[in-house]
Formats: sequence, structure tokens, C-alpha cells
Amino acid sequence: MPDYLLQLDRHLFYFINHDLANPFFDWVMPWLRNPKFWIPLYLFIIGFCIYKFKKQGLIIILLLALSAGLADFTSASIIKQLVKRDRPCRDVVVSKTDIVRVACGTGYSFPSTHATDHFAMAFFLIMLFQKKWRWIWLWGILWAGTISFAQVYVGVHFPIDVFCGAIYGMFVGWMFSILFKKILPGF
Repeated sequence: MPDYLLQLDRHLFYFINHDLANPFFDWVMPWLRNPKFWIPLYLFIIGFCIYKFKKQGLIIILLLALSAGLADFTSASIIKQLVKRDRPCRDVVVSKTDIVRVACGTGYSFPSTHATDHFAMAFFLIMLFQKKWRWIWLWGILWAGTISFAQVYVGVHFPIDVFCGAIYGMFVGWMFSILFKKILPGF
């Protein structure tokens, strides 16, 4: 990574991790990045899709799960292993001042798998339902973006990790939305 980009990333990390620190974020951000916190939303999406769209809803849920699964596997098992970027808590420069609000985590930092997975799911749903519900853009990006922001705030990812994870996740979600439209062209 070019030095100017690395410095910008470290400065943005410091701003989010230190300058935006407050008791409310300290309390809520660890929850927002925890996948178990979002179980009610996942159950709602599954129930809603099956109730509203019946057999098509099952295909939506299957492709939604496959988009998250592909995003997760390629992000965590392929890209991270190729890039091998240390997490902020292990970065030679940043670890000296990093406020770690959750356990550092195992593995590498780039890209953020949380960002990749959630943006894949959000973008898949956005692409499917954007004509039916125009507000889905706002809620989908807000959901995935909040989880991604929390990753930086708690000190386990750099901003570039979540930004690139988000871009890659959107690409995966978009690919699965195209697959869905090929399977069910009249949806």
C-alpha cells in the first residue's frame, strides 16, 4: 500500500477510534458488530420473504445465504491470506495508541469480513427490492454501514479494510441479484 494511503488510513482510524469516543458508542458499538445482535433482523428477513413470496422467498433466502457465504469464504480464506495485513491492535504504529474495545481477533485485517458479508446481503436485498420499496437503499446501507463503522470504532479494522470489504461485498450481492433475476426473470 502506498505510504500516503497508509498514513491516511491510520489517521482516519485514529479519528474514529479516539476522537469519536464517547460512553454511548463504547456501550453500543461492541453490540452492533456482534452477529448474534442481528439474529432478530435475520429471522425477520427469512420470515418476511417466506410469508410474502412463498417459493420465491425460499430462493431469495437461499441466494441471500449463498451471497453471504461466498463473501465470507473468499474474504476470510482467500483475500486475507493473500494480503496478510495486520489488525490495528497488531500494527507496529497503531497498536501503541489503539483503544481496543473488544478482543483483537484472530487472523488478518484486510478486508473486513463483517463488512463484506453484510454489504453482500444488504446489496443483494437492495437490488431485489429497490423497485418495490425505495427506502431499502437507506436501510440496507445504514445496516451494513453501521456494522462496518463499529469494526473500526472498536479497534479491530482499519477504515480501508471496511471500505474495500464493503465494495467487494456489494459486488458479490450484485452478482447474486443477477443470478436471482436469471432464475426468476419476472420477479
